[in-house]
Amino acid sequence: MEVLVSVEEAARRLGGLSKWTIHSWLSKGRMQRTKVGGRTMIRESELLKVIEDGGKSASPRRRGD
Repeated sequence: MEVLVSVEEAARRLGGLSKWTIHSWLSKGRMQRTKVGGRTMIRESELLKVIEDGGKSASPRRRGD
């Protein structure tokens, strides 16, 4: 069974980001949420994806970049 962490814990593990940044990433689809009852939780594998990605935005690149 995979470890689930709270939004606050995810923010802490990703270098002290705000929980609002995590919520923004969730709403933009950059990370996937898992609902447990009424709580939003994040799988540890989702955190690893962000870390492996180097924190890069999932948005498309502009021309000339």
